[in-house]
Amino acid sequence: MSFTIHGIGVSGGIAIGRAHLVSHTRLEVAHYEIPPEQITEEIARFDLAIRTVREELGQLRGAVPAGAPAEFAAFIDLHLMILDDSTLSGVPREIIENERCNAEWALQTQTDELLQQFDAIEDAYLRERRADVIQVAERVMKALSGQPGYVPPAAGDSEENLVLVAHDLSPADVVLFKQHQFASFVTDLGGATSHTAIVARSLNIPCIVALHHARQMVRENEIVIVDGSEGVLIVDPDPQVLAEYQLRQREFGLERQKLKRLRDTPARTLDGIDVELHANIELPGDVALARENGAAGIGLFRTEFLFLNRPELPDEDEQFEAYRQVVQDMEGRPVTIRTYDLGADKQIDDSARASPNPALGLRAIRLCLTEPKRFITQLRAMLRASTYGRMQILIPMLMNANEVDQALLLIEQAKRSLDDDGIAYDRSVPVGGMVEIPAAALALGLLTKRLDFLSVGTNDLIQYMLAIDRTDDTVAHLYDPLHPAILTVLAHVFDTAAKSKIPVAICGEMAGDLELTRLLLALGLRRFSMHSAHLLDVKQRVLKTSVEDIRPIGRRMLRATEPAKLKSLLEKINH
Repeated sequence: MSFTIHGIGVSGGIAIGRAHLVSHTRLEVAHYEIPPEQITEEIARFDLAIRTVREELGQLRGAVPAGAPAEFAAFIDLHLMILDDSTLSGVPREIIENERCNAEWALQTQTDELLQQFDAIEDAYLRERRADVIQVAERVMKALSGQPGYVPPAAGDSEENLVLVAHDLSPADVVLFKQHQFASFVTDLGGATSHTAIVARSLNIPCIVALHHARQMVRENEIVIVDGSEGVLIVDPDPQVLAEYQLRQREFGLERQKLKRLRDTPARTLDGIDVELHANIELPGDVALARENGAAGIGLFRTEFLFLNRPELPDEDEQFEAYRQVVQDMEGRPVTIRTYDLGADKQIDDSARASPNPALGLRAIRLCLTEPKRFITQLRAMLRASTYGRMQILIPMLMNANEVDQALLLIEQAKRSLDDDGIAYDRSVPVGGMVEIPAAALALGLLTKRLDFLSVGTNDLIQYMLAIDRTDDTVAHLYDPLHPAILTVLAHVFDTAAKSKIPVAICGEMAGDLELTRLLLALGLRRFSMHSAHLLDVKQRVLKTSVEDIRPIGRRMLRATEPAKLKSLLEKINH
């Protein structure tokens, strides 16, 4: 029987193949008491499972194929760090001894405690790191039960037509998929910024996450269609639907091949307006895909990834090497490195900084200013990397002039410390700020008078303006980039920046939304920064656009207030 499941499409395209169900171990185990004389033996059994998983991950680390994206190794290293952290490998031993319980129950108890801490995090990117803890814990659980880690089926002629269906997949498992050329994979769990999604994009294969019940509903060897662009999984399609998607698949492939020809074509509108299309990255290894898709620069390097899920924070040299690699690999193209956007949940003493709403609490630049030593360490690393190409520093979540002035003061302090150490850096490194808080957007002069450029973080700006938690499924449908207030604020930011002769970009999801490209051009935007996968599609839209023709429609959209009218005008601007 044919049916359809909807999820989140995180990597576009269409895949058609037979389902291969990937087994998983849920953290649901028996609880039984251990006799006092067997506690030492039970702890030893737990320690053996930890060593087994460490060896397994080490083997995966050595099996990373040549030419694989750099994040593969980074993900495995991250899982090794989680495994070696005492909160996962040490605390269960204490639980076994104190509660005289079996190792499986001790591991589950501690894992549940860790997951509760992650559930309290409101930042979507950070909260999704809980998946890494689950994946590592499941590996240990498998080792305790005598199960091996996931091993893909033997290679065969039909392997390229297999679609992996899993409750969840760890990036470490996906390393093996690179060698097997699967057509696609779909998971019940995950989100648009999960590691699985990042790997899917780097592999350039269709992928859907957050399907919830696909692993239970799909049967082994059943024909499935994965529409990664629409986030739709079609199971056991009838012949007519199958033929239609086979045609779409061929057309999609041909279109992607045509788009590759635009890689080196300047992004210029029909009426001669130059547009800059930059890429957002989270890892140094993402630069390769950005270059492959013709990125004119890196518009956003989210440095907080370097700080996540590790017992010790990266020191200055480690950060410097990451920044240097990106700047150097872009070979003279501009690179915008954002200072870390972390929140109260990432402090050493979490309880001391607990906040009922971390999204509105001590995070981003607010946190940086309370931890000046850590902030200066990052600034020094950035400045050191500035000698290897064109680099600029971006400060997130600015709200008032005092924050800007303090941030600039600390940048100067970092420069003086480098001078004292005799270390070279670009003395004229541009410093910009993110427009994410409505107060900053409406009082933009406090930024334009002090900074060299602006970048609009539309994800948070829309979230704050509409009072909607975009990670909450119950209200996510209310997240509306076309809300009249959003369009009015964006037009105000673009106009004010133009009058102040200061460059402005959008680095949120709006920048990569093809339906909004012409609207943003009509409102005055000339610099977009998006995931690399969207670059060529947006470039093609730019090349087919006359700003002069669509500008009047953009002005009409600014005056419109009814959703139906806005939708109608958007269709007209895209016609």
